[in-house]
Amino acid sequence: MPYARAARALLLSLPLLVAAAPAATAGGWSAAPSGGGRPSFYAEGAPGSVLQDTVAVTNRGPRPLTVRLSGTGPAGFAVAFAEGAVRVPARTRAEVPFTVTVPADASPGDRTATLVVRDATGRRTGVPLLVRVSGPRLSALTVEHVAVHGDRITYELVNRGSTDLVPRLAVRAEGVLGTVLDRAPRTLPVRLPPGRRLRLDEPWHGRPALDAVTVRLTVTAPGAARATGRASARFVPWGATAGAAGGALSAAAAVMVVRRRGREAESRGAAT
Repeated sequence: MPYARAARALLLSLPLLVAAAPAATAGGWSAAPSGGGRPSFYAEGAPGSVLQDTVAVTNRGPRPLTVRLSGTGPAGFAVAFAEGAVRVPARTRAEVPFTVTVPADASPGDRTATLVVRDATGRRTGVPLLVRVSGPRLSALTVEHVAVHGDRITYELVNRGSTDLVPRLAVRAEGVLGTVLDRAPRTLPVRLPPGRRLRLDEPWHGRPALDAVTVRLTVTAPGAARATGRASARFVPWGATAGAAGGALSAAAAVMVVRRRGREAESRGAAT
């Protein structure tokens, strides 16, 4: 089959490595990367490229076998086979070329997929596929929409780079008479993929009853520059306003007055 020979020749130029366990045998047949010695598929390419490889289906049984092939992977990564259904004679191996199209807007990094082979009885096996999207790896992070609501500080983290980030957060608040909150940097229990925005909050128990404060959040991540975000808030107790302002102002002051300046991140993470 000319297409299959061309695909195998092209694969000699692709870097190959072990990425996972080999596909299991099901009902006297098995599926694995063509050529032997590889328990899984690996390919690397730039955004927009079309990667090629070949899957081998081995029928060890005494009767012909018909299987169907499909691929599941990340959104936008299209897997296409030269033949969607293949008839494999008894004690014979069939090799089926396939392609993986990397989206033009894919960010650098690793993606995983699975090639699924299923027979007429419903038995199936999967072969892992690792696709590495090449390109510059950038780490960039911003802190946005910082605000104080009651006894919580809310904020958003945005990954503006091309790598997953595990952020660290430090919190500090300055009042009229000095520091009223100072929390050392700690690693947040989140992983932020490229392009994602995550809304989080930080509890603030024991906040001042009467003060005007500036809250400052500082976030760092491995490989990313420091990013900061600020918000201002005023805390006014019921008693301080009830006697001076009268009924209407008392009702308004019964709730903590929080004024957010709408100031977003002062500095944005930069690529390292």
